[in-house]
Amino acid sequence: MSPPVAPPGWSRWLVPPAALAIHLSIGQAYAWSVFKPPLEAALGLSGTQSALPFQLGIVMLGLSAAFGGTLVERNGPRWAMTVALVCFSSGFLLSALGAATEQYWLIVFGYGFVGGIGLGIGYISPVSTLIKWFPDRPGMATGIAIMGFGGGALIASPWSAQMLDSFGSDSSGIALAFLVHGLSYAVFMTLGVLLVRVPRGHAPASAVAAAEDPGAGTDAPAVPEAAPRVSARSAVRTPQFWLLWVVLCTNVTAGIGILEKAAPMITDFFADSSTPVSVSAAAGFVALLSAANMAGRIGWSTTSDLIGRKNIYRVYLGVGAVMYALIASFGDDSKPLFVLCALVVLSFYGGGFSTVPAYLKDLFGTYQVGAIHGRLLTAWSLAGVLGPLIVNWIADHQEDAGKHGAELYTLSFLIMIGLLVLGFVANELVRPVHPRHHVAAPGKEAADDRREQPAT
Repeated sequence: MSPPVAPPGWSRWLVPPAALAIHLSIGQAYAWSVFKPPLEAALGLSGTQSALPFQLGIVMLGLSAAFGGTLVERNGPRWAMTVALVCFSSGFLLSALGAATEQYWLIVFGYGFVGGIGLGIGYISPVSTLIKWFPDRPGMATGIAIMGFGGGALIASPWSAQMLDSFGSDSSGIALAFLVHGLSYAVFMTLGVLLVRVPRGHAPASAVAAAEDPGAGTDAPAVPEAAPRVSARSAVRTPQFWLLWVVLCTNVTAGIGILEKAAPMITDFFADSSTPVSVSAAAGFVALLSAANMAGRIGWSTTSDLIGRKNIYRVYLGVGAVMYALIASFGDDSKPLFVLCALVVLSFYGGGFSTVPAYLKDLFGTYQVGAIHGRLLTAWSLAGVLGPLIVNWIADHQEDAGKHGAELYTLSFLIMIGLLVLGFVANELVRPVHPRHHVAAPGKEAADDRREQPAT
């Protein structure tokens, strides 16, 4: 499937809605915690076991993004979006079959493995295209699209809870909910596949005009002529790539630890209070976290265009550590404080995802930014296992030791604070990429392109 090239006069503002159609769909992954209690009750699972589909999905997201990044760059966004549609929807259909037959391994395989491939390819599919359409505002452009991934649970969480209420929370009701998800998302993602276009050149005409004359019909700043050009193969050999890998991994681990267990976590925190949290209120909390995740992706990434990527990551990691400290110390005394701190952490979590493509663009240029971004998302794979594992494993063992309520999570929150401090230090060490890693001539670019192609 060849990439569809935009005709003359095509508005670049039609590309973000195409990306949103994909990201709002695959963002359902953040609503997985709504399914955890019904699955645990219906199939006799522990909290750690019920996290497996989500964990495997995030692992496959990172791995498929890493291995598929070059293919996305070569085949274009429409091909990638189509692959994402097939895998993500098929994952739900396999999960529906697994729930109906009470074969949990099939849910793990369908939602986690097959659906996870759809997550990874779908996540990176529009990023490099958006950066090429919006070279003047990369943080804002990627934030618009990636906020959809954060906002997917804003739709999916109450929708899933309503379906479980209507269909029942037994295995057959869960199966029917999975089936409806798979078919509905297939239709919605098709809209993005049909709408997406790639620019005729490296950038749209308006951006080229801006580079030649900043006042020519646009208020966009000029695109720097001396921007770095680093291939994906060279990028992974730089310390900057691995420092950003640590930054992303620690920030994601801290956020995903709350997000994956959000509904049972807030219920546990206030189980002994005079006003315990109901199931519907817990689902509402998941939706609020999704809104913060979504708002952070566009708000913080746009802010990064003004104050710089390193400064915004100082906020994510430094203030995030303070928020975790407040929850660990005072979270069970006040619902508003617990909710507010969690919302801030999730806004930083979302902002970190939408800012990192622009950070990569600043350091390595747009030459192979999609492939570089895909490789960096292996940090998400580790974080997707590490965050839920820390929170669920410690909570399970604390419960076995006779503890309850907020005590189930105090140790895991302290670990998150340590990880955020580690990420803060890594961010401070990031410096511009040495010119020896830059692609210097068209001949060198062609050679790099050939090396990036998979063997046949």
